[in-house]
Amino acid sequence: MITTEKELLELLTYGERITLECKKAESDVPKSIWETYSAFANTNGGTIVLGAVEDKDKDTLFPVCQVKGGVQDANKIIKDFWNTINSDKVNESILKDEDVYSLETSQGIVVLIMVPQAGYKQRPIFINGNPFKGTFKRNYEGDYHCTEEEVKEMLRDSNDAGNDGFLLEGFTMDDIDPETLKAYRNEFEIKNPDHVWNADDNKRFLENLGCYTVDRNSKKEGLTMAGLLMFGKGLPVRERFDNIRMDYLDKTNLLPGMRWSDRVTYDGRWENNLYNFFKLVIKRLTSDLKRPFRLEGMSRIDDTPVHKAVRESVTNLIIHADYLLTGVLKVEKLDNCLHLSNPGNLKLPVSMIYQGGNSKARNPRMQNILRMIGYGDNIGSGFPTILDAWKQENWRKPDLSEDVLLHQVDLKLWMVSLLPEESTRFMLEHFGSSYNDLPPNQQIILCTAFVEKQVTNARLQPLLETHSLEIAKALSALVDNKYLIRNTNGRWTTYEINMDFVKGASQGASQGASQGASQGSSWDQVGIKLGSSQGSSWDQARRILLYCQDPKPLVSILEHMQFGSRVKFMKKHIKPLLDRDFLSLTIPDKPNSPLQKYITTDKGKELLNQH
Repeated sequence: MITTEKELLELLTYGERITLECKKAESDVPKSIWETYSAFANTNGGTIVLGAVEDKDKDTLFPVCQVKGGVQDANKIIKDFWNTINSDKVNESILKDEDVYSLETSQGIVVLIMVPQAGYKQRPIFINGNPFKGTFKRNYEGDYHCTEEEVKEMLRDSNDAGNDGFLLEGFTMDDIDPETLKAYRNEFEIKNPDHVWNADDNKRFLENLGCYTVDRNSKKEGLTMAGLLMFGKGLPVRERFDNIRMDYLDKTNLLPGMRWSDRVTYDGRWENNLYNFFKLVIKRLTSDLKRPFRLEGMSRIDDTPVHKAVRESVTNLIIHADYLLTGVLKVEKLDNCLHLSNPGNLKLPVSMIYQGGNSKARNPRMQNILRMIGYGDNIGSGFPTILDAWKQENWRKPDLSEDVLLHQVDLKLWMVSLLPEESTRFMLEHFGSSYNDLPPNQQIILCTAFVEKQVTNARLQPLLETHSLEIAKALSALVDNKYLIRNTNGRWTTYEINMDFVKGASQGASQGASQGASQGSSWDQVGIKLGSSQGSSWDQARRILLYCQDPKPLVSILEHMQFGSRVKFMKKHIKPLLDRDFLSLTIPDKPNSPLQKYITTDKGKELLNQH
């Protein structure tokens, strides 16, 4: 909760734009507020500030939010807001009284609306009475209208019964792979020797597991989604779920020219069901994990917390995937990391998953199938098991994230320490002694950016266990002092190591400015022309000029710079470089030609050589 003008200014300065929206509202509640309310509720939550605006006229890398006059009558706006949200304008209000309030600042009074993330049972939050026309989510460009498939995904997830129990008409016991089911039943009997299900025939056994069902109304019977995906023959699995693929890649110890050293995919060598994929992947992931000598009584115990954590991560991959979306269950084994990804979005907030204690599997029957043979516990302790194992090894905290655009969840299990020796050595060689003078949290940020190639505020929150605004301040300081380069794509920002860092140039902006003044067309002067006092615009300019030493079309430059908006990119980056004659058109007499390309000029190359 924002309670002071200082806290508000920090939010406006450093707040992540995907969770912050400023709207001009002098006397009335803006009509667009309801789309933002829906979008925040259906994504990660966020703060709406009425009476503040985004200054989009400045040539900066991201809009600057500031209070300009505030609102005329805060009480009226708050009253109108509550009257509307409690009407049929929205399907549900998830706000408490304390989530909407006014705050007086030296520039005027603002109204703050703190929108929480809606629970999976509440989603979708929609407007105007129609979920398929009035549901919004938030991405890196702002609020966007959800597709019908996205709405259906939220509706599916709101059902605690899960997705994996519905009848697949036409799929029968003939579609079950006998060898797969035999292997599972053997494992089940070893784990549960006295279980009554051991005496059942295969059909009855599958019924008890939720893999075979009978529709009470139509009397139709057959395999459920869980039954076919877990134990089915490869051909019917691929026929019914052609939208899903399973893939494992071993990318460790690669020689030049090699893409992988081992792969499990659809190649006709195994029946492509989830149980087989699960067993094949776990065997490969754990084959070379260290097994320190440990006795329990007179017996040697080969299992370790890391082994258990790896099994837990693959279990989560299976039970949380959305098999009705198009995507890949993908596991990559890298030299210093295990990377697992699955289609779908997280049902719970990332912070709640890190805390543990909540189990909300998208596929509860698959969860039970694996639990019955010793994988997973169904009480929400799975992810803390992974965190504890990694903590015992002094490895950096696992990175769990979701991509709302790709509808994909990623888990990266880094098998390196928080401050690896290799990265620390690089920092001292690259940044010099100034690295040792940085606060510990900034050192961790730099090492994370080095190990993981880039870093975001969201990634650092669980790693540093601190508030996003504090992390934003640290990131901003590292950009100001040229340790990091800020890359902005719409409302999303990533940071990477400044590989062109000049030792001694990070001691302050004034020193950098004085050095630049003696170099003619310096990077500092370019930065001023691009409207930035943060040091990030010339970093972007340098990358563009380096990339365009050979002629490049705009679409390639956009992709290289990872920038989404063509119009904004032209205005903020390309046009200033053209105006300064650092960049030129290959077809100058036809600037809008579809064959148009951009190339760095001799003046631009001279600028590159100076830095």
